[in-house]
Parts: sequence; structure tokens; C-alpha cells
Amino acid sequence: MKHHQSSEKTLCPSSRPELPESVAFGVVSGTVEKPQVTYLKKPQPITEKLIALTAPVTPAEVFRTASPCATKKCQHFDGNNCRLAQRVVQQLPVVEDKLPACSIRRECRWFQQEGKAACLRCPQVITDNYNASELVRQVSMPTAIGE
Repeated sequence: MKHHQSSEKTLCPSSRPELPESVAFGVVSGTVEKPQVTYLKKPQPITEKLIALTAPVTPAEVFRTASPCATKKCQHFDGNNCRLAQRVVQQLPVVEDKLPACSIRRECRWFQQEGKAACLRCPQVITDNYNASELVRQVSMPTAIGE
């Protein structure tokens, strides 16, 4: 499923907060057993001050962050598509019944590539989740090109 790409830079919605140009676009809420992202109205630049607020845990346990898509430099990118977005859509259950209010949707690689199906699953994706289910662990693992 291909979607129109915006003229602005494409953002990875599952990046690390320490990457250049990272922004926090969601906060992890819910429970340890069932964490869920609550989206911010406006992305916030990742700063030292913001990172300090997350101590003693990692920033990726507290925030969902986005940064410019690394394309070929990313282990999930196959040269054309984000395989992580494909696995999220193919394997994770829908957790929303309508599009979440997401401030990065227009620039989001997952939305551009997989459309609404990615958005309906996105809130359950937590970058540093040490209590992830086996399914979530499998989906997040990079696999061989041409999988």
C-alpha cells in the first residue's frame, strides 16, 4: 500500500531519542502490562532538559520519538520500504478504532507507506519496552532482506 509522500522530510516514528533532529511526539502511558502511547498536540524537540526529566529510566521508556528516516542506513529498510512498518501492520492487533490525533502523521514513514492500518496499531509500539510480549519482540526484530 503506497501513499502520497509529503515534500517535507519523512520521519521514522520509532527512532531513538539520541538521534539528530529527534522530536518527542508521544508519551508512554497505560500500564506495565499494556503500555500505550498518548500523542502530544505538537512534537517537542529532544533536549538535554527533556532527557533529564526521564531519569532514572531511558527517554525511550517515556517518550515515542521521531527523527528523519535513515532509509538505507536503517536495519529495517529494504531499499524501498520500512519492513518494521510492514510487520507492525501484518502482525500486531488493531488497538484503536479511529485514527489517533498524531502530530507527525503527514511526515510519518509508516503512514506514508502503510496508511491508516499503521496508525491503528501505532499506540502499542514502545521503543524501550522491557516487558514486551513475544509477538512484539518478534515484530521489532530486523529480519533478512527479502523476508
